[in-house]
Amino acid sequence: MTKHLSAQNPWPRLRVDDWTETRDTVHMWTQIVGKIRLSQAPLLNHWWQVTLYVGPRGLTTGAVPHRGGLFDLELDFVEHRLRVRSSDGGERLVPLSSRPVADFYGETMRALQELGIEVTIDPRPNEVEPAIPFAEDHQHGSYDSEAAQLFWRQLVQAERVMGEFRSHFVGKVSPVHFFWGAMDLACTRFSGRAAPAHPGGAPNCGDWVMVEGYSRELSSAGFWPGGGEEGAFYAYAYPEPPSFAEYPIGPDAAYYSVENGQFLLPYEAVAEAENPDQDLAAFLHSTYRAAADLGGWDRHSLEDDPHRWPQHRVGSR
Repeated sequence: MTKHLSAQNPWPRLRVDDWTETRDTVHMWTQIVGKIRLSQAPLLNHWWQVTLYVGPRGLTTGAVPHRGGLFDLELDFVEHRLRVRSSDGGERLVPLSSRPVADFYGETMRALQELGIEVTIDPRPNEVEPAIPFAEDHQHGSYDSEAAQLFWRQLVQAERVMGEFRSHFVGKVSPVHFFWGAMDLACTRFSGRAAPAHPGGAPNCGDWVMVEGYSRELSSAGFWPGGGEEGAFYAYAYPEPPSFAEYPIGPDAAYYSVENGQFLLPYEAVAEAENPDQDLAAFLHSTYRAAADLGGWDRHSLEDDPHRWPQHRVGSR
């Protein structure tokens, strides 16, 4: 079994097969929390208002507007509880433990009601099959707290390197954020041009959702707990330009998956590398170049050196 965090290597090791049941339960929790944010936040392009963010203790919604105030929800994988807070000072805690999703859903909605936060959400998960309504889901109920924390720590490492990658782009670029539909951490760059309407096809998800998500030409990269023994980093372009799959990318462990229609880099290859940050950065930058060069992006206008103002860093004058 591969499930550990080494003091020498901060990139946690977690075999997907060792935590599949917990992963699927946590996936449903993130869908519930994400849908609560979705129910209150105004639309942002490509559904950026629905995502979660990697925080120093887990996954958080960030501030969510509600009437004249704000609230947030945080899946805390350090103390293993969902924390619900409102800007009027109220707080409720929901334990993260092995129990049916239906129980977690009911307790979370009650916590919101007790804080005076009125929320109605679509009660079915998206992008999964079958889509069991949360209130009826007694199938998913496993929670290995160690595995969940290791997954969050994987996201911490991915977010850190992807955040540095993001800083090289001055065009339209998404935050590094967690999409609860497919359970992946992503960062997406845009050329500035419109894209053909996406055909849709995701399970239990309206095609119009994908049309909005892919309404502009893009290059996207991220991490999800699938695609490899310990998860995988991915990168794709929409629309995919000709010869995209043949473009030379790095590092050596990366490859184009015809089945998935994207480049993949197994997580374990990064974790075992002499310099994991460097290998992941090589993957992110080279797969972006594949999209931008073959797609004819105006790279001169869209990119810049993130260290272009070294004399004005914090603490200097």
